[in-house]
Amino acid sequence: MKAIVQDVYGSVEVLELRDVEVPVPGDDDVLIRVRAAGVDQGVWHLMTGLPYLTRVVGYGLRKPKTRIRGRAVAGLVEAAGRNVVGFRAGDEVYGTCEGSFAEYVCAKEDRLALKPKNLSFEQAAAVPISAVTALQALRDSGRVRAGQEVLVIGAAGGVGAYAVQLAKAFGAQVTGVCSTAKTDLVRSIGADHVIDYKHDDFADGARQFDLIVDTAGNRPLSVLRRALKPKGTLAIVGGEGGGRLAGGIGRSLGAAALSVGVGQRLLGVMSTERAEDLRFLTGLIEAGAVTPVIGKVYALADAPAAIRDLREGKVRGKAVVTV
Repeated sequence: MKAIVQDVYGSVEVLELRDVEVPVPGDDDVLIRVRAAGVDQGVWHLMTGLPYLTRVVGYGLRKPKTRIRGRAVAGLVEAAGRNVVGFRAGDEVYGTCEGSFAEYVCAKEDRLALKPKNLSFEQAAAVPISAVTALQALRDSGRVRAGQEVLVIGAAGGVGAYAVQLAKAFGAQVTGVCSTAKTDLVRSIGADHVIDYKHDDFADGARQFDLIVDTAGNRPLSVLRRALKPKGTLAIVGGEGGGRLAGGIGRSLGAAALSVGVGQRLLGVMSTERAEDLRFLTGLIEAGAVTPVIGKVYALADAPAAIRDLREGKVRGKAVVTV
Protein backbone atom coordinates (compact mmCIF):
# COMPACT_ATOMS: atom_id res chain seq x y z
CA MET A 1 0.00 0.00 0.00
CA LYS A 2 0.99 3.67 -0.30
CA ALA A 3 1.77 5.57 2.89
CA ILE A 4 3.44 8.77 4.13
CA VAL A 5 6.49 7.52 6.04
CA GLN A 6 9.32 9.09 8.06
CA ASP A 7 12.44 7.48 9.51
CA VAL A 8 13.79 10.46 11.44
CA TYR A 9 12.40 13.55 13.16
CA GLY A 10 12.45 16.79 11.19
CA SER A 11 10.48 19.18 8.98
CA VAL A 12 8.15 18.12 6.15
CA GLU A 13 11.18 17.14 4.05
CA VAL A 14 11.56 13.94 6.12
CA LEU A 15 8.18 12.68 4.89
CA GLU A 16 8.10 10.35 1.89
CA LEU A 17 5.36 8.58 -0.05
CA ARG A 18 6.40 4.93 -0.08
CA ASP A 19 5.14 1.40 -0.68
CA VAL A 20 4.83 -0.49 2.61
CA GLU A 21 3.13 -3.67 3.80
CA VAL A 22 -0.58 -3.60 4.59
CA PRO A 23 -0.97 -3.90 8.38
CA VAL A 24 -2.37 -7.13 9.80
CA PRO A 25 -5.12 -6.59 12.40
CA GLY A 26 -4.78 -8.20 15.81
CA ASP A 27 -7.63 -9.75 17.78
CA ASP A 28 -8.71 -6.32 19.12
CA ASP A 29 -8.10 -4.33 15.94
CA VAL A 30 -10.22 -3.03 13.11
CA LEU A 31 -8.54 -2.87 9.67
CA ILE A 32 -9.77 0.22 7.84
CA ARG A 33 -9.57 1.03 4.14
CA VAL A 34 -8.77 4.72 4.53
CA ARG A 35 -10.83 7.16 2.51
CA ALA A 36 -9.72 10.36 4.25
CA ALA A 37 -7.45 11.50 7.09
CA GLY A 38 -7.59 14.67 9.16
CA VAL A 39 -4.58 16.94 9.72
CA ASP A 40 -4.03 18.65 13.07
CA GLN A 41 -1.22 20.37 14.94
CA GLY A 42 -0.40 17.13 16.71
CA VAL A 43 0.80 15.67 13.40
CA TRP A 44 3.42 18.41 13.20
CA HIS A 45 4.58 17.70 16.75
CA LEU A 46 4.95 13.97 16.04
CA MET A 47 6.76 14.70 12.78
CA THR A 48 9.31 17.04 14.38
CA GLY A 49 9.50 15.39 17.80
CA LEU A 50 8.95 18.84 19.32
CA PRO A 51 8.68 19.75 22.06
CA TYR A 52 11.06 17.10 23.36
CA LEU A 53 8.46 16.14 25.93
CA THR A 54 6.59 14.53 23.01
CA ARG A 55 9.38 11.97 22.68
CA VAL A 56 9.58 11.29 26.40
CA VAL A 57 5.90 10.37 26.73
CA GLY A 58 6.26 7.42 24.38
CA TYR A 59 6.51 8.48 20.75
CA GLY A 60 10.20 7.60 20.38
CA LEU A 61 13.30 9.21 21.88
CA ARG A 62 15.68 9.13 18.90
CA LYS A 63 13.31 8.40 16.03
CA PRO A 64 9.53 8.07 15.58
CA LYS A 65 8.13 4.88 17.08
CA THR A 66 5.29 4.99 14.55
CA ARG A 67 6.77 5.67 11.11
CA ILE A 68 3.52 6.45 9.29
CA ARG A 69 2.02 9.85 10.10
CA GLY A 70 -1.62 10.79 10.56
CA ARG A 71 -4.06 10.07 13.40
CA ALA A 72 -7.63 11.03 12.43
CA VAL A 73 -9.30 8.63 10.00
CA ALA A 74 -12.52 7.95 8.11
CA GLY A 75 -13.05 4.92 5.94
CA LEU A 76 -14.51 1.46 5.43
CA VAL A 77 -14.00 -1.52 7.70
CA GLU A 78 -12.03 -4.10 5.72
CA ALA A 79 -11.76 -6.70 8.48
CA ALA A 80 -12.25 -6.98 12.24
CA GLY A 81 -10.33 -9.02 14.83
CA ARG A 82 -12.10 -11.85 16.61
CA ASN A 83 -12.61 -9.82 19.81
CA VAL A 84 -14.24 -6.89 17.96
CA VAL A 85 -18.01 -6.85 18.47
CA GLY A 86 -19.11 -3.40 17.35
CA PHE A 87 -18.02 -3.35 13.72
CA ARG A 88 -18.04 -5.60 10.68
CA ALA A 89 -16.69 -5.48 7.14
CA GLY A 90 -18.28 -2.72 5.08
CA ASP A 91 -19.13 -0.40 7.98
CA GLU A 92 -18.36 3.28 7.43
CA VAL A 93 -16.39 4.48 10.46
CA TYR A 94 -14.40 7.40 11.80
CA GLY A 95 -12.07 7.90 14.73
CA THR A 96 -8.39 7.92 15.69
CA CYS A 97 -5.44 5.59 15.18
CA GLU A 98 -1.71 5.73 14.47
CA GLY A 99 -0.77 6.03 10.80
CA SER A 100 -3.84 7.26 8.88
CA PHE A 101 -1.84 8.82 6.02
CA ALA A 102 -2.00 5.48 4.25
CA GLU A 103 -4.32 3.31 2.20
CA TYR A 104 -4.97 0.98 5.15
CA VAL A 105 -4.63 1.35 8.90
CA CYS A 106 -5.46 -0.60 12.06
CA ALA A 107 -7.45 1.06 14.85
CA LYS A 108 -8.78 0.01 18.24
CA GLU A 109 -12.51 -0.54 18.56
CA ASP A 110 -12.82 1.89 21.48
CA ARG A 111 -11.52 4.75 19.33
CA LEU A 112 -14.01 4.34 16.50
CA ALA A 113 -17.67 5.10 15.83
CA LEU A 114 -19.99 4.74 12.87
CA LYS A 115 -19.59 7.70 10.53
CA PRO A 116 -22.38 10.31 10.68
CA LYS A 117 -24.78 9.55 7.85
CA ASN A 118 -24.89 13.14 6.62
CA LEU A 119 -21.10 13.57 6.26
CA SER A 120 -18.74 12.64 3.46
CA PHE A 121 -15.58 10.74 4.38
CA GLU A 122 -13.60 13.98 4.00
CA GLN A 123 -15.90 15.80 6.42
CA ALA A 124 -15.88 12.91 8.88
CA ALA A 125 -12.07 12.78 8.93
CA ALA A 126 -12.06 16.40 10.10
CA VAL A 127 -14.01 15.57 13.27
CA PRO A 128 -12.27 13.02 15.58
CA ILE A 129 -9.38 14.93 17.16
CA SER A 130 -10.39 18.58 16.88
CA ALA A 131 -14.08 18.21 17.71
CA VAL A 132 -13.43 15.84 20.62
CA THR A 133 -10.86 18.29 22.00
CA ALA A 134 -13.33 21.18 21.72
CA LEU A 135 -16.06 19.10 23.37
CA GLN A 136 -13.91 18.14 26.32
CA ALA A 137 -12.64 21.72 26.72
CA LEU A 138 -16.19 23.08 26.92
CA ARG A 139 -18.18 20.35 28.60
CA ASP A 140 -15.66 18.56 30.82
CA SER A 141 -13.06 21.22 31.67
CA GLY A 142 -15.13 24.37 31.17
CA ARG A 143 -18.41 23.01 32.57
CA VAL A 144 -20.26 25.24 30.12
CA ARG A 145 -23.91 26.04 30.87
CA ALA A 146 -26.73 27.62 28.91
CA GLY A 147 -26.73 31.41 29.12
CA GLN A 148 -23.03 31.75 29.90
CA GLU A 149 -20.76 34.06 27.93
CA VAL A 150 -18.00 32.11 26.18
CA LEU A 151 -14.94 33.51 24.40
CA VAL A 152 -13.20 31.29 21.84
CA ILE A 153 -9.71 32.44 20.87
CA GLY A 154 -8.61 31.04 17.52
CA ALA A 155 -12.24 30.62 16.48
CA ALA A 156 -11.45 29.93 12.82
CA GLY A 157 -9.01 27.12 13.53
CA GLY A 158 -9.58 23.38 13.65
CA VAL A 159 -10.52 23.19 17.34
CA GLY A 160 -11.86 26.74 17.55
CA ALA A 161 -14.48 26.32 14.82
CA TYR A 162 -15.90 23.31 16.65
CA ALA A 163 -15.75 25.15 19.98
CA VAL A 164 -17.90 27.96 18.59
CA GLN A 165 -20.54 25.54 17.30
CA LEU A 166 -20.54 23.34 20.39
CA ALA A 167 -20.81 26.31 22.75
CA LYS A 168 -23.85 27.47 20.78
CA ALA A 169 -25.31 23.95 20.93
CA PHE A 170 -24.93 24.07 24.73
CA GLY A 171 -26.87 27.35 24.81
CA ALA A 172 -24.04 29.81 25.43
CA GLN A 173 -23.52 33.30 24.02
CA VAL A 174 -20.35 33.01 21.96
CA THR A 175 -17.71 35.54 20.99
CA GLY A 176 -15.04 34.40 18.54
CA VAL A 177 -11.56 35.90 18.19
CA CYS A 178 -9.82 35.60 14.82
CA SER A 179 -7.96 37.54 12.12
CA THR A 180 -9.59 40.00 9.72
CA ALA A 181 -9.71 37.51 6.84
CA LYS A 182 -11.63 34.95 8.89
CA THR A 183 -14.33 37.06 10.56
CA ASP A 184 -16.99 36.08 7.99
CA LEU A 185 -16.27 32.39 8.56
CA VAL A 186 -16.63 32.71 12.33
CA ARG A 187 -19.95 34.54 11.94
CA SER A 188 -21.18 31.89 9.52
CA ILE A 189 -20.69 29.08 12.07
CA GLY A 190 -22.82 30.81 14.67
CA ALA A 191 -20.74 33.22 16.73
CA ASP A 192 -22.88 35.95 18.28
CA HIS A 193 -19.96 38.40 18.26
CA VAL A 194 -16.62 38.41 16.46
CA ILE A 195 -13.47 40.22 17.55
CA ASP A 196 -10.74 40.93 15.01
CA TYR A 197 -7.61 40.68 17.13
CA LYS A 198 -5.67 42.83 14.65
CA HIS A 199 -7.87 45.82 15.44
CA ASP A 200 -9.54 45.17 18.81
CA ASP A 201 -8.41 43.97 22.23
CA PHE A 202 -10.72 41.42 23.86
CA ALA A 203 -8.96 42.03 27.21
CA ASP A 204 -9.49 45.81 27.32
CA GLY A 205 -11.87 45.47 30.28
CA ALA A 206 -15.04 46.25 28.33
CA ARG A 207 -16.35 42.70 28.71
CA GLN A 208 -15.61 39.68 30.84
CA PHE A 209 -16.51 36.06 30.13
CA ASP A 210 -17.63 33.05 32.14
CA LEU A 211 -15.46 30.73 30.06
CA ILE A 212 -12.50 31.34 27.76
CA VAL A 213 -11.32 28.56 25.45
CA ASP A 214 -7.87 29.54 24.22
CA THR A 215 -6.72 27.55 21.18
CA ALA A 216 -4.13 30.08 19.99
CA GLY A 217 -1.55 29.39 22.70
CA ASN A 218 0.56 32.55 22.86
CA ARG A 219 -1.09 35.10 25.15
CA PRO A 220 0.14 35.64 28.73
CA LEU A 221 -2.09 34.40 31.51
CA SER A 222 -2.30 37.94 32.89
CA VAL A 223 -3.97 39.11 29.65
CA LEU A 224 -6.42 36.21 29.57
CA ARG A 225 -7.38 36.71 33.21
CA ARG A 226 -8.35 40.33 32.53
CA ALA A 227 -11.05 39.06 30.18
CA LEU A 228 -12.27 36.44 32.66
CA LYS A 229 -14.95 36.95 35.30
CA PRO A 230 -13.77 36.64 38.93
CA LYS A 231 -15.20 33.10 39.14
CA GLY A 232 -14.69 32.25 35.47
CA THR A 233 -12.81 29.39 33.85
CA LEU A 234 -9.91 29.48 31.40
CA ALA A 235 -9.38 26.30 29.34
CA ILE A 236 -6.07 26.27 27.46
CA VAL A 237 -6.11 23.90 24.49
CA GLY A 238 -2.93 22.52 22.96
CA GLY A 239 0.71 23.22 23.55
CA GLU A 240 1.70 25.70 20.86
CA GLY A 241 4.51 28.19 21.42
CA GLY A 242 7.03 27.98 24.23
CA GLY A 243 10.46 26.40 24.15
CA ARG A 244 11.77 23.21 22.59
CA LEU A 245 11.68 21.25 25.85
CA ALA A 246 8.06 21.58 26.99
CA GLY A 247 6.56 23.89 24.37
CA GLY A 248 3.30 25.59 25.27
CA ILE A 249 2.59 22.89 27.84
CA GLY A 250 4.54 25.03 30.29
CA ARG A 251 1.83 27.69 30.09
CA SER A 252 -0.82 25.12 30.99
CA LEU A 253 1.22 23.95 33.97
CA GLY A 254 1.68 27.55 35.07
CA ALA A 255 -2.05 28.14 34.80
CA ALA A 256 -2.82 25.13 37.00
CA ALA A 257 -0.34 26.32 39.63
CA LEU A 258 -1.72 29.88 39.62
CA SER A 259 -5.29 28.61 39.84
CA VAL A 260 -4.65 27.38 43.39
CA GLY A 261 -4.39 30.92 44.72
CA VAL A 262 -7.06 32.77 42.76
CA GLY A 263 -10.83 32.57 42.40
CA GLN A 264 -10.67 31.79 38.71
CA ARG A 265 -10.25 28.24 37.40
CA LEU A 266 -7.19 28.14 35.10
CA LEU A 267 -6.39 24.82 33.50
CA GLY A 268 -4.87 23.08 30.53
CA VAL A 269 -6.98 20.66 28.52
CA MET A 270 -5.53 17.19 27.95
CA SER A 271 -8.04 15.50 25.67
CA THR A 272 -8.74 11.77 25.71
CA GLU A 273 -9.84 9.94 22.57
CA ARG A 274 -13.05 8.05 23.37
CA ALA A 275 -15.67 6.36 21.22
CA GLU A 276 -18.47 7.67 23.44
CA ASP A 277 -17.50 11.26 22.63
CA LEU A 278 -17.52 10.45 18.92
CA ARG A 279 -21.02 9.02 19.30
CA PHE A 280 -22.12 12.15 21.19
CA LEU A 281 -20.76 14.31 18.37
CA THR A 282 -22.46 12.11 15.78
CA GLY A 283 -25.81 12.97 17.37
CA LEU A 284 -25.11 16.71 17.14
CA ILE A 285 -23.79 16.42 13.59
CA GLU A 286 -26.77 14.42 12.34
CA ALA A 287 -29.09 16.93 14.05
CA GLY A 288 -27.39 19.78 12.15
CA ALA A 289 -25.99 21.49 15.25
CA VAL A 290 -22.34 20.92 14.26
CA THR A 291 -20.81 20.94 10.77
CA PRO A 292 -17.12 20.39 9.96
CA VAL A 293 -15.35 23.40 8.44
CA ILE A 294 -12.84 22.20 5.86
CA GLY A 295 -10.41 24.75 4.50
CA LYS A 296 -8.58 22.60 1.95
CA VAL A 297 -8.38 19.01 0.76
CA TYR A 298 -5.07 17.44 -0.28
CA ALA A 299 -4.10 14.24 -2.09
CA LEU A 300 -2.14 11.65 -0.11
CA ALA A 301 1.09 12.58 -1.88
CA ASP A 302 0.56 16.19 -0.81
CA ALA A 303 0.20 15.41 2.92
CA PRO A 304 3.52 17.20 3.68
CA ALA A 305 2.10 20.37 2.11
CA ALA A 306 -1.06 20.01 4.21
CA ILE A 307 1.01 19.87 7.41
CA ARG A 308 3.10 22.86 6.34
CA ASP A 309 0.08 24.98 5.36
CA LEU A 310 -1.71 24.19 8.62
CA ARG A 311 1.36 25.04 10.67
CA GLU A 312 1.78 28.35 8.84
CA GLY A 313 -1.84 29.35 9.46
CA LYS A 314 -2.89 29.14 5.83
CA VAL A 315 -5.89 26.86 6.44
CA ARG A 316 -9.33 28.08 7.57
CA GLY A 317 -10.87 25.34 9.68
CA LYS A 318 -9.51 21.86 8.98
CA ALA A 319 -7.11 20.42 6.41
CA VAL A 320 -7.97 16.94 5.14
CA VAL A 321 -6.01 14.35 3.13
CA THR A 322 -7.94 12.10 0.74
CA VAL A 323 -6.75 8.58 0.05
